[in-house]
Amino acid sequence: MMKKRILFLLITILSLNCYSQISFQKGYYIDNTNQKINCLIKNIDWKNNPTEFEYKLSENSESKKTTIKTIKEFGIDNISKYVRSSVNIDRSSENIKNLSNDKNPIFKKEDLFLKVLVEGKATLYQYIDRNLRRYFYNNENSNIEQLIFKSYITENNIGTNNRFRQQLFVDLKCPNFKTSKIENIEYKKNSLVRFFTEYNKCHNSELINFESEQKGDFFNLTIRPRLNSSSLTIQNSVSNSRDTDFENKIGFGFGLEAEFILPFNKNKWAIAIEPTYQSFKSQKTTNVNNISGGVLIANVDYSSVEVPVGLRHYFYLNNNSKIFINASYIFDLSSKSSIEFTRNDGSNLNSLEIETRNNLAMGIGYKQNDRYSLEIRYQTNREILGNYLSWNSEYKTLSIIFGYSLF
Repeated sequence: MMKKRILFLLITILSLNCYSQISFQKGYYIDNTNQKINCLIKNIDWKNNPTEFEYKLSENSESKKTTIKTIKEFGIDNISKYVRSSVNIDRSSENIKNLSNDKNPIFKKEDLFLKVLVEGKATLYQYIDRNLRRYFYNNENSNIEQLIFKSYITENNIGTNNRFRQQLFVDLKCPNFKTSKIENIEYKKNSLVRFFTEYNKCHNSELINFESEQKGDFFNLTIRPRLNSSSLTIQNSVSNSRDTDFENKIGFGFGLEAEFILPFNKNKWAIAIEPTYQSFKSQKTTNVNNISGGVLIANVDYSSVEVPVGLRHYFYLNNNSKIFINASYIFDLSSKSSIEFTRNDGSNLNSLEIETRNNLAMGIGYKQNDRYSLEIRYQTNREILGNYLSWNSEYKTLSIIFGYSLF
């Protein structure tokens, strides 16, 4: 109970006092009168294309909000750029359950902030609204148009309208481009960014690739030794003569964590998978009256490979340090582990084969220079005698985890 209170207190303090890496950064906006205003824009690394943003005219001024109705364009220096455009957009669903029989796009005119991915003689734009993902383009001074891609239902299958390839073939010609190159383009960001970059280079056009400007480290591999404080109690619902409290033991563990940074919201979210070896050994001697010799000796030898799969959230304190919290679901793979009951003379009474169930974990930690980390993690109760109807167990662990990121 005390462990839960400590962890709850730490998380509460964290949520009240720390701040993230979302900050006001140098940028600009252009209003409806074509006036360009240099300012500081709150960069929240929008996952979905915004309809408004927050800005300051100086570090010490109050922040203000403005919307797509009054702004034609805004950008954050060397990071991102959004352009307002009145475009025809097809919002047809790509969800299999909601596909239509019509392969043609259903256009609707909307005013949108389009995110610039590649800017040059030909410019590529992106629009995301939850599960909807659309790409737009223009060539020099032409109007911005959607690159058309749509899935639809045929008589026996699912078809795709890949007209975007024809659009690129007709409008973005280059002597070096073969037909096979156009045929292999996918309606995906990376594929389209490569194509537009190559097209602009083919025409010796100055270009800005905002995607290359934002490339970051989206994968971390970290070795994570740990100090475990674990406790185990077992109870029998038929007879309490063999109920045993193995008490708290200090042990060591070792994990190797693969962390995948999600590329939105300023890299504040991550998914982590961490195979970890852990063990628990203990012996408890009890005086009893119902067995020969009057002494019951219980031995537990439990080792396993835990595989926590978790979601992590970072709070940046500055450019070099950050605090994180995470929640994990733990798959436990035990091997040849058991609890043995013996008499004082060493003769065996019976043994219980350990068969574990999965459990949850919560952690709070600190990371420095994207290299060194320290985490406190609490695991909820894990049942380790899952094959026995008359037995119950409570296995709990509090860990102090040290981390060193290899890359």
